[in-house]
Amino acid sequence: TLLVWYLLFWCQVVNPLFLPSPHTVFQELSRLLFTGMVWADIGSTFLRTVVGFLVAAIVGIPIGLFMGHYKKIYSAFELMVDFFRSLPALAIFPLLMFFFGIGDAAKIATTVFSCSLVVIVNSIYGVTNSKKTRQVVAFLMEATPREIFWKVILMDALPQVFIGLRTSLSLALVVVVVTEMFIGTSSGIGHRLTEAQLTYRVPEMYSSLIIAGLLGYGLNKGFIALEKRIIHWTGK
Repeated sequence: TLLVWYLLFWCQVVNPLFLPSPHTVFQELSRLLFTGMVWADIGSTFLRTVVGFLVAAIVGIPIGLFMGHYKKIYSAFELMVDFFRSLPALAIFPLLMFFFGIGDAAKIATTVFSCSLVVIVNSIYGVTNSKKTRQVVAFLMEATPREIFWKVILMDALPQVFIGLRTSLSLALVVVVVTEMFIGTSSGIGHRLTEAQLTYRVPEMYSSLIIAGLLGYGLNKGFIALEKRIIHWTGK
């Protein structure tokens, strides 16, 4: 990718104003990082992402588990989940701004709305795909329904639940960065990206994109390490 970037710059396939050299971009990236200019924005984006993700997990996992385990609950809420899952999260952001204002609350609420649905659906799949043989064996060993749920069904469902959590964590960062590009934001990677684009600070714009990618990579690697510690029996 870096080689292609250099070739495009040297051949001037794209106007250098819109595609500066990688050297220029990395110089700007170093300046932003080492002067501390961008750390407040990284912190704001990180905090919004983590808060939105955690709330989505706290809300989504119990709903998904119970919807997957109890058919009546699933039937009652299936239409609602499918309906809201079909709505683009960013399309509902202007509506949430009416209720929560233009501050962090609306951005976090949009993140929760988007990510909780991913967690719910994957939690449902995790429960429904639980092996019936293990449940029968536990029943024959006189385990109570509660014990079967917590010690068999939940353990079977956890790998799929964590797939949903990992997906929602990446989605949370995307939603947060995009909502930061809307009016009313004074900090965040998305805000810096928009400001750089409007004022033609193109190297800074590319640097902001790289920072967003690195933040997403770091969050994903950290979550994978946590996942391996919690569901170590999968052999990952």
